[in-house]
Amino acid sequence: MRSLLCCLLLAAPAVVRAQGVQSDCFPAKDSHEAQVFGTYSVPMAFAPGDAPAPLEAWHLRAGVETSYLPNIDDSTATPTTCRPGKGPENVNFGALLPRPRVSLGLPGGFALEASYIPPVRVKGAKPSIFGVALRKTFALGSMTLGVRGHATVGVIHAPVVCDDNALNDPLSECFDGTKSNDEFHPNIFGADASLGWSLGDGRFQPYLGAGFNLLHPRFRVNFTNQFGQVDRRRVEVDLQRAVLFAGASWFPSPRFAISGQIYSAPTDAVTGRVGLSIGL
Repeated sequence: MRSLLCCLLLAAPAVVRAQGVQSDCFPAKDSHEAQVFGTYSVPMAFAPGDAPAPLEAWHLRAGVETSYLPNIDDSTATPTTCRPGKGPENVNFGALLPRPRVSLGLPGGFALEASYIPPVRVKGAKPSIFGVALRKTFALGSMTLGVRGHATVGVIHAPVVCDDNALNDPLSECFDGTKSNDEFHPNIFGADASLGWSLGDGRFQPYLGAGFNLLHPRFRVNFTNQFGQVDRRRVEVDLQRAVLFAGASWFPSPRFAISGQIYSAPTDAVTGRVGLSIGL
């Protein structure tokens, strides 16, 4: 008996550590969880807002763009690894993602681009997302090459794991609990290059581009069930994505521009963007 007690005492820390590891989830790169993260990275990536063009030093250009949020079907929204058998997560929060943009010209053909989505709750989701990029343009004869490094960081709070429907479903583990206030950190870092040219005396500027994104999405559950137990599990996966895009900017006047873009990570999704900007 004394030997058995000793063995149990020695094994206890290992059991606690194992339970701690199991409390967080690290799904495979081909899991449904990874597919959801990859899909949302497409509209959230801080891609070029318009055709590549030099911006004079210390001049500002401000505007707003709207991206299409691809719909995620119930099959993909059903976890593969982290909560198998639970049913689809609440991952669709509307069809459009608007955000303001501002660009500041710097010496040497550089420009600093920035964006912020403020914490205004829309359809249950409350974002606080920053986008930042550093761009350099090069003149290539009649064409312009734009090279950028960009990042998208911040947090979105939303009832992903347990929304109102799940709380009222007697068959759900969420039943009679508190609506979850889960956290999603997109953490998108990438680089891209685009090549543009001018038509119609420079009023119409089409462009093509490609890039590569590193995705480090981090998701954390925040749910209290009917027994008062709090779930704070993390879901983490690191991904890499090649991206392709094409678009055009129309300048009805030298200061004002209307832009459109198709942006795709071929393994995940395609989004469309429309933007308006004005030189200040």
